[in-house]
Amino acid sequence: MKSCSRLFLALILLAYASLGVLYAVYTPAWQVPDEPAHYNYIRAITGRAALPVMEEGDYDQTYIWRLVEGRFPPDLSIDPLTYEDHQPPLYYLLAAPVYLLFDGELLPLRLVSVALGVGLLVIAYGLVRTLFPHRPSLPLATTALIAFLPQHLAMTAGVNNDTLAEVVVGAVLWVVIRMTDDKAQNSGFGLWALGFLVGLAMLTKTTAYVVLPVALVAVGLRARRERQPPGWAAAQASLVLLVAALLVGPWLARNVAVYGWADPLGLACHNGVVAGQPRTAEWLAQYGWAGLVGRLFRTTFQSFWGQFGWMTVPLHPPLYLALALFSALSLVGLLGWSLDRRRPRLAPSQVDGLVLLAVSTLLTLASYLWYNLTFVQHQGRYLFPALIPLALGAALGLEWLLSPRVARRAAGGLGGVAVLLVLWGLVRRDLPLVPLGAALGLAGLFGLAALWSHWGRWLALAALAAGWVALDLYALFGAIVPTLAR
Repeated sequence: MKSCSRLFLALILLAYASLGVLYAVYTPAWQVPDEPAHYNYIRAITGRAALPVMEEGDYDQTYIWRLVEGRFPPDLSIDPLTYEDHQPPLYYLLAAPVYLLFDGELLPLRLVSVALGVGLLVIAYGLVRTLFPHRPSLPLATTALIAFLPQHLAMTAGVNNDTLAEVVVGAVLWVVIRMTDDKAQNSGFGLWALGFLVGLAMLTKTTAYVVLPVALVAVGLRARRERQPPGWAAAQASLVLLVAALLVGPWLARNVAVYGWADPLGLACHNGVVAGQPRTAEWLAQYGWAGLVGRLFRTTFQSFWGQFGWMTVPLHPPLYLALALFSALSLVGLLGWSLDRRRPRLAPSQVDGLVLLAVSTLLTLASYLWYNLTFVQHQGRYLFPALIPLALGAALGLEWLLSPRVARRAAGGLGGVAVLLVLWGLVRRDLPLVPLGAALGLAGLFGLAALWSHWGRWLALAALAAGWVALDLYALFGAIVPTLAR
């Protein structure tokens, strides 16, 4: 089984890398959100040998929309797009040698993100295998869900610091889960490694800052389970914070010198510069609470799965209904797994690990909602720092639904959904073929798992992965390239 798991993991990594290269090659230049501004940050570092400074004039909403609506015409330069200059520097410092080596070519920089995406998948697999060492299908399903998510695939084929942030967040989560393992040995090295990774996260992207409270919660959980005194936990937490501070301190000190002591992250300066960006208060006045919340949920859902370019290229609308069906199915499965008293009991270390993943997810969601209190940024990609926990939750739900005692009922339920979709289509005189096909296809997969318990489940998961790959190819060659290519 170990050799089979490694083979399947290698196939997932190979498929992801192949798709990532295709997306990097065929996605038209600058048609990944904010890609020109991230590229200009790298260029500024290589040209000035110094970090750029956020300044008035770095953001021009009118000019950006001229570029986007014109599909970045060659007569309009991307040079004025420098509104990412406030970002932490780690990604740009890592990408600078590639920029110099290939004389600023876009494709090699995109391939850096693809390579980071491979690293993220390895971390996701290792994390879930650490948490559930005796369930080989679970880490593979989690890894596949991350690898073949269309929007995530598109983002990991662009020039941005998003993927590095996810890699560092995933690495921190893996370390803290290993810390909560009953068999793990406490050591100063582990705490130093955790502090080092927390510092790297703070040097990568502010969305990765969720790892700081997660690390402190991990120390607290370990102290509680080992019945250590408060002073022990405080000493461990202090070491983590000290290492992180030593790493991130010079950059924060530089920011204080540039932006002032009250703005060590440069965020206040950024918020003042991007004055033309749509504001939530304006949308609230225009659409009301119901309209604003409705747009938030709809656009977040669509752009989590796939809304490409600069949010201008959605998928075919019926596909979102099929994806909503899959999302609801995964959620029902997760709830069923969590409430199932017949499943094997979790070890205390597994409970602590799931708590840490839940804390990370809730903090990511809270930061997303907090950001949207000021700016209209209904983009599902901002939830990707929580992609490993979200994918694990979906994988747990799918695995529970594919279990022999549940799969038959799941197949029957999906058959009932298919009947309802047919009736709905007859009333509307328009059959929803894509959602109907998804419901029938999923019903068939669950039926296969019910009839052929062990290998049927593996075949169902493989068929789901193949379906995601087909969706990825459609998103690229059926949506992105035809719409955005000049």
